[in-house]
Formats: sequence, C-alpha cells, structure tokens
Amino acid sequence: MMEPVSQNKDEEIAEAVDPDHLGKMIREARLQKGWTLEEAGKAAGIGRSTLSKIENNQTRPSFDIVRRLTKALELKTPQLFVQSGPSDISGRRDVTFAGQGEQQDTPTYSHELLCTELTSKRMFPYISTIKARDVSEFEAWIRHRGEEFMYVISGELTLFTEHYRPLALKAGDSVYYDSGMGHGCVSTSKEDAKVLWVSLE
Repeated sequence: MMEPVSQNKDEEIAEAVDPDHLGKMIREARLQKGWTLEEAGKAAGIGRSTLSKIENNQTRPSFDIVRRLTKALELKTPQLFVQSGPSDISGRRDVTFAGQGEQQDTPTYSHELLCTELTSKRMFPYISTIKARDVSEFEAWIRHRGEEFMYVISGELTLFTEHYRPLALKAGDSVYYDSGMGHGCVSTSKEDAKVLWVSLE
C-alpha cells in the first residue's frame, strides 16, 4: 500500500510546477473556455483574487490548487508539472509499480503519470491510452515547451502534426519531435492504442 501523501509532500511537489509558464498556461486555458476569473475560480473552488495572482505569477499555488485548476480547465499536458532548470541534487530515484501511476484523463487521452514523487526533473514519463478516433475530436493543436519522445506499446495510431503529413505508427515504432509544434494522436486499430511518452524540457 502506498503511503498517504502528507501536506509537506504536497508542498514539495508543488515546487515542481514551472513558475515561468504556469500562470500563462492557466490564463490561456481560461480564455479558451471563455470564462471570467470568477467563473474559473468557482469551477476550481478558489477565490477570484487567488486565481488572478496565480495567472500573474504573484503567488505559487499549492499542489492541491494546481490539481483543481488542471481538472477545471482541462489542461491537457503533464508538462505543466515539469520544473525547468538544472537540479543540484544527485543520486535521486523514484519508482512507480505496475498500475500505480497517477491517473489524469482528458477527452482524447487517458494518462498514467509515472514517477511523480520526484521533483525538479527535466524529463516527464507517462503512459497514455489514445481514446480519440478522429482529429476533429481535438478542439485545438496540443503544444507545449520542449521536446517529446513517443513509443507505441500496443495498437496502431496516426500522429498528426502541423508541419508534416500524418504519420501512421504501430506497436514497436517510435518518434521524437518538437512538442512546441502542434500535434495530436488518434487510434486507428480496433483497440485503443497505448503509448509511452517522455516529455523533455
């Protein structure tokens, strides 16, 4: 059984949120939904003034608030939790046992975030089930800072990117790309495709 996460651990994990682009991402997601500060704050269960300070990088939110905002605004990228810059800690280790990753669902993907206890990292691994079956299911291109590696574990899929032709991939195939370039995946096999993604700052 996993240890319950303490308040101190939540505060430590909150430090992993990149302060340079957290506020901008939240503001953009709110505006994309057409929500006011009051509406977004109500959906996430936080005050208008608190949300305003977060968007303007005037305060660092707790991990619980980040979770609530992520859910309310349907932020689609686990890259939100990657802290930029090098760490002076060496000899670190984290482990995620089979089926015990942190779940995060979106309309198009179902993510299992891996090794989430380790903070100040520049690499973020997660396993995703591709639920989308048509590119029209995406409201907009997915894009975020950094680069991304994807390995197809099972099934077949098509990777759509804004600068290249659609790329058909099957189990065992892999691809590395600039994640600032708009992208999105759809399953093309009978079963939902499953992939390992590694996002890099």
